Amino acid sequence: MADTYKCQVEVRWGDSDMLGHVNNTKFIEYAQEARVRFIAENFGHAFTAGKAVVVRHLEADFERPLFTESGPVTVELEVLTIGTSSFTIRHRVFDNAGQRAGALTAVLVAFSTTSNSSRPLEPAEREGLEAYLVTEE
Repeated sequence: MADTYKCQVEVRWGDSDMLGHVNNTKFIEYAQEARVRFIAENFGHAFTAGKAVVVRHLEADFERPLFTESGPVTVELEVLTIGTSSFTIRHRVFDNAGQRAGALTAVLVAFSTTSNSSRPLEPAEREGLEAYLVTEE
């Protein structure tokens, strides 16, 4: 069974719209903040000059509203697939009562900033991802 990466993200006062709901774009920001932490903690050491990871595709399902008092939210990440130069991460966002508020799936691509194109995943990146790879649904 794969590990699930979890972190908490604060709901900030300015994240809400005029109805008091957290704006849907903020769900994407919460997922991004968790993903950046995940990468930094698990294989950020693999990044050297000229290497990056970029988002290629993103899908989001908004299941229930969040409010300022819903935070901090917990974001859980799991790796769904690992390819030659890309990988897919599932993000689940939960309010502070443990209710799922949304789910996002992102395809990320290892990227060379010197050639401005995709590059193969490094062994250290692959190793960091494999610990969170879901092998059964």
